[in-house]
Amino acid sequence: AYDEFKKTQSVGKLTKQLSKLGDQLLSYLWNSCGLNNEATLVAVGGFGRGALFPYSDIDILVLLPAEEDLARTVSKKVEQYVANCWDTGLEIASSVRTVAECISESEQDITVRTSLLEARFLCGKKQLFKEFSKAFEGAMDPKAFFQAKLAEQIQRHYKYQNTPYSLEPNCKESPGGLRDLQVISWVSKAALLGNTFKDLNEAGLVTQRELTELNRNQRFLETLRANLHLLAGRRQDVLVFDLQTALAKTMGIEQESSREASEAIMRRYYWAAKAVTQLNDVLLQNIEALLFPQESKTTHPIPGEGNEHFIERQGVLDITDPQLYQKHPDQILRTFLVFAQTSNVKSLSATIFRALYNVRQKMDSKWRADPVNKALFMELLKQPEGVSRAFHLMNRSSVLGRYLPAFRRIVGQMQHDLFHVYTVDQHILMVLRNVRRFMVVEHT
Repeated sequence: AYDEFKKTQSVGKLTKQLSKLGDQLLSYLWNSCGLNNEATLVAVGGFGRGALFPYSDIDILVLLPAEEDLARTVSKKVEQYVANCWDTGLEIASSVRTVAECISESEQDITVRTSLLEARFLCGKKQLFKEFSKAFEGAMDPKAFFQAKLAEQIQRHYKYQNTPYSLEPNCKESPGGLRDLQVISWVSKAALLGNTFKDLNEAGLVTQRELTELNRNQRFLETLRANLHLLAGRRQDVLVFDLQTALAKTMGIEQESSREASEAIMRRYYWAAKAVTQLNDVLLQNIEALLFPQESKTTHPIPGEGNEHFIERQGVLDITDPQLYQKHPDQILRTFLVFAQTSNVKSLSATIFRALYNVRQKMDSKWRADPVNKALFMELLKQPEGVSRAFHLMNRSSVLGRYLPAFRRIVGQMQHDLFHVYTVDQHILMVLRNVRRFMVVEHT
């Protein structure tokens, strides 16, 4: 399987093959321990998704019968089973619980609840798995789950400095990594909106363009992760310097020097992470609007002359007409000026992000040369507050690169030296932030 992957780079086939091999070996060991239908073996987590990476843990759950006497008898066989798995070389992460214990644990721990959300029957007593599925579905509160996963994501992003653009990002956990894509799937599945991105597309939550982007970036990040595991010979999710050149070569990126090759693969990573960050924001907003319809209907006008096209909705800036930018391209830069001027909005709406993507063809040389846009850009720079946040959003939505082509050329550009802790575009935005901080008393 590994040799074939190195040639084809077909990561979907690799993870499915590894999952299938795991299923077969685990089931064989289960039967050899004489467990048969006395308990139930369940795949959970990433293994439950059927997407097993070369050196990832194999997450399993053993469901015990509710009867205490029977559970005690079966537990001894389960202990032997777990020991046999380790003796065979399988790196398993195992839990042994009754159905009631599963529900109790999942209500107390969002990590357990998420892992069980992807439960997949492997072998043993099927009726016990049906009981678990019914109990788990009945205990699931989609709204509470969404809020918990959102809070968890905010904490995770904070742990990784709220940026995908570090020198050695984690392709699984950093903002814009695989975990951000998985969060979309988890909250969708919990809300019974669909189990795949294709399901979300068919339900009208994901556009065709977004479906293509989701699949393409997921495939790229998974390919990257699988190659990292194989190059390191262990579980390795951080894109460390020492592996970047070898990673570029493995993925078919050839440059004149190792430095150029590593910078090329990292630039591809940063562009993918940037897209994933935006998709995560857009789709979580859409799912939140479905789960909390009453709250999403509450809007407030933005005061000020020329702001009639903009509204505030739950702390997010929105537009009254999804076709605003197609009709009035001059409103593109005004969006970020309004954002900077409105202190109670923290981000842009899914409608704005989508509209900006769909209007990119209008952000051409004629648009850049328009005196109205030049005036808006200068006015934004002169704002007393909110400029750094506005420019970060301009970069994230690719508007900044469209307005300043020279800036677009350094988006995601890594330089391997002691000075550039982040990509060049992020350094420039940080310089802008720091220069502006000279004017703020608490930073001087």
